[in-house]
Amino acid sequence: MKNSSIVPISLMTLTIACFAPSLRAQDADAAKLANQVCASCHGPRGESISPGFPKLAGQRAEYLEAQLKAFHERTRGDPMAQAYMWGMTSQLSEDAIKKLAAYYSHQKPPHGKRGNAQLVAEGESLYEKGLPTEKVQACITCHGAAAEGNGIFPRLAGQHAEYLVKQLVQFKSSLREGANAPIMHGVTTALNFDQMQAVAAYLASK
Repeated sequence: MKNSSIVPISLMTLTIACFAPSLRAQDADAAKLANQVCASCHGPRGESISPGFPKLAGQRAEYLEAQLKAFHERTRGDPMAQAYMWGMTSQLSEDAIKKLAAYYSHQKPPHGKRGNAQLVAEGESLYEKGLPTEKVQACITCHGAAAEGNGIFPRLAGQHAEYLVKQLVQFKSSLREGANAPIMHGVTTALNFDQMQAVAAYLASK
């Protein structure tokens, strides 16, 4: 019994030891790529300080990969995508896209910033309950109880409020296209600008 319990542990330790150097090398390559390609707008670890550029730290890898591919293939056609991301991603390989997505997803998520208490409370209600009278689905359904995201549905917690409002406006006006665009167009159609600001304030505070 003792031998049977010791052997797997030894094999596991040996396996980790063998793969650790290559994993560290991959992480270093991804960090170097992120600094060369993305840091000037999104910050060294994806902690953007400018509301014009989203925070990437802690974002879902699946979402990041999907968006980078959409930029690369020019299927996401909102104005900022055309102005910045089409060109920035044009030379990225599929492997580079995967590495960047994994790198940012492993960074520490940003802390939220306190906003107007009344606006945040209104936004929380909209996020958790939606607008039943307008048949608007609650954001929590796709983005999670803590706005942590799920798969291709992005993390929204701690994001710049201004950036979130801009995206909601673009979804409503059909300026932003992509995999989630039809869902988001349906959600935002019934939202007015004040409601968008409230939801964004709540998410930025998380």
